[in-house]
Amino acid sequence: MNIEMIEAAATRLKGHARVTPMLTSPFLDEIAGRRIFLKVEALQHTGSFKFRGGWSAVSSLTDNALKAGVIAFSSGNHAQGVALAAREHGTSAVIIMPADAPQMKIDNTRALGAEVVLYDRGSEDRDTIGATMSQERGLTLIKPFDEPQVIAGQGTTGLEIAAQAEDLGVNAKNVLVCCGGGGLTSGIALALEAKAPHLKTRPVEPEHFDDVTRSLASGKIERNAQTSGSICDAIITPQPGDITFPVLNRLCGPGIVVPEEDCLRAMALAFARLKIVLEPGGAIALAAALFHNNQVDGEDIIAVASGGNVDADLFQSALTKYGNQS
Repeated sequence: MNIEMIEAAATRLKGHARVTPMLTSPFLDEIAGRRIFLKVEALQHTGSFKFRGGWSAVSSLTDNALKAGVIAFSSGNHAQGVALAAREHGTSAVIIMPADAPQMKIDNTRALGAEVVLYDRGSEDRDTIGATMSQERGLTLIKPFDEPQVIAGQGTTGLEIAAQAEDLGVNAKNVLVCCGGGGLTSGIALALEAKAPHLKTRPVEPEHFDDVTRSLASGKIERNAQTSGSICDAIITPQPGDITFPVLNRLCGPGIVVPEEDCLRAMALAFARLKIVLEPGGAIALAAALFHNNQVDGEDIIAVASGGNVDADLFQSALTKYGNQS
């Protein structure tokens, strides 16, 4: 992985991915006690940053590989990103999704033309299912985070953060990133190393699913004891990737671990103050900026809102419970 791969992905993504905004709110600044700049990838195509990696990976395939089709496994955001990229490139996509994924994500993936195969997250191994189906059907497997071209695509978010931070005069030391397997976090870290080395990338994870935080502390890959049971489904993975972890270990600051309730609070505040919809995993970096910023240095904080694909019932629950907060 290197900056040249990220810049090449940015060239392929030009005119296809949105340059997402960096939003601010004086109300959020007051809660945090400093300025917060929110990079809103929830406004990206398919509602998350995953479109970047999906397009980067699909657009790098040979003609023969494109003709055969692609396969991916995902709880929903990578699924939609790959499905749309495949459709736009005129090829087919098979997506392996956990049966307990939000129904909206399953429905949207099918609506984008993908064949959806459901599995039990607790008792079945998606890597094994993906490898078997890839071999049987001759499909190219596009992994959700431990894949160089996917990481390169996600890294284009970091290129935009570096440019926007300079334009806006942001005086930040840390960029907080919603983190699962580390594709987005490692891609942003690589981009910032090259373009804004004064910015340190910090992974943010939910309680009980803090494998990256523990791995950074120990210096070796640590696994989660469980792989399901969190509302932050978009960022729940068994462990950091073999490709992503060395990058995370070299470039990232310590992880920040956030309770689920704080994600719901952040979702309600993002809707009230910025008029945007975030899913729990997509709001976790904002939650860290708002409620756990004693772990963050700098006059300003940059946080990435990575996705907004949330079922209506869960979103309404967050608004009902926390909609009256200041």
